[in-house]
Amino acid sequence: MLLSYRPLRNAALLTCLLATAGAAGAAAQYVAVGSQLPRFGLLKEGSHRYLRFIRTADSNTPIDIWQRDIRFENGRMQIRQRWDAIAPVPSVKQIDSSFEMGTFRPLTHERVTTKEGKRVVEGFTFAPTRISGLPNLAENTQKDIAVNSPEGTFNFETDIELLQTLPLAMGYEAEINFYHPGAGAPSRYTFKVVGSELVAGPAGPVDCWLLTTDYNKAGYVAKFWFAKGSQLMVRNEGLMQDGRLLVKTLID
Repeated sequence: MLLSYRPLRNAALLTCLLATAGAAGAAAQYVAVGSQLPRFGLLKEGSHRYLRFIRTADSNTPIDIWQRDIRFENGRMQIRQRWDAIAPVPSVKQIDSSFEMGTFRPLTHERVTTKEGKRVVEGFTFAPTRISGLPNLAENTQKDIAVNSPEGTFNFETDIELLQTLPLAMGYEAEINFYHPGAGAPSRYTFKVVGSELVAGPAGPVDCWLLTTDYNKAGYVAKFWFAKGSQLMVRNEGLMQDGRLLVKTLID
């Protein structure tokens, strides 16, 4: 996919943008769990689907179709995900997560994976300083998990929607404490708006903010493209451990 920066009209404009970027990027803004998010209103009820595929020098191999649904129910926000995979083996993963309105503070997280006839159920509940297993979820393989967190943490499996609620602009940096349910300890990550690019979308080119993060890995760079108006993620790219490029691209 061809990526191209919009040309700056003159040197004066370039100087102004660089000065603005320098001021905005002077320090990362810490996103505190429980605080009102400035662009939470950009989250709308509805569904979006992404194609995930692996790109090499001479091939594009599809992995799955990834659907994300947002609903507002009973004073909470629900994000439901479904992954229909064809590689490396057919499988289905379904995720249901709940959040506090306005703040994105995570409340519960349920994940069910079905692969090769085996069904695995995982459930978690988030508290201000602790992530625990959902005690009353049937077949919960994570019932006994207990992970302490010295600060509130966001749910890493819903990072795309969280990033959508931030005040994205050239030079903006966000420091976010994330926990991936079922993994190790929570950790802070920094996301930076480093540019403005046109990328292909389902209905044509989309003017996007380009965000990057290194996921706390020296030398690593993951890229995210968010549409400037809606701040919906249009594309995401990152290298896998074997050096192949994993791509997620919006299809509708």
